[in-house]
Amino acid sequence: MRRKDRQMDEDFALQVIDKCAYAVLSTVLPDGTPYGIPLSVARVGEDLYFHCAPAGRKLEGLLHNPAVSIACVGDVTPRTDDFTTEFESALIAGRAVRVTEDEEKIAALRAISLRYTPDNMDRFDDAVARSLSRTDVWRVSMDQVTGKQKKYGPDGREIKSGISK
Repeated sequence: MRRKDRQMDEDFALQVIDKCAYAVLSTVLPDGTPYGIPLSVARVGEDLYFHCAPAGRKLEGLLHNPAVSIACVGDVTPRTDDFTTEFESALIAGRAVRVTEDEEKIAALRAISLRYTPDNMDRFDDAVARSLSRTDVWRVSMDQVTGKQKKYGPDGREIKSGISK
């Protein structure tokens, strides 16, 4: 990370992952073209899960090369007195693996559903029964997690709250 003064610890990065509205998965397609797509994700321990259709460009990239990068952005506030934003972000480097065991797929889908649609959980079992066979679930091992933050104090000065490594 170039701006060490903005680097945050892993606990901060995990908090950003857990609260971001969505994450962006980046992979490489078989022809070498980069491919990025927004995802709904849920973290369970040291793994990140997402679901998708069992076909498409995202799967082409994942099957071609399971090494992925995932970007998560937390609170973003445009500054009104300058040409910048306050933000917090987390970047994950890891390997994606297709989940094949129904028990793990259901647990991952439950975690994703609890995160994004907690008020609909009374219908979760019916939805899983209807769609599990046509839903792919992927687990990303979070091999490297970094966090970054840019914030300003009431005096308008940037708060240097990063860590040194």
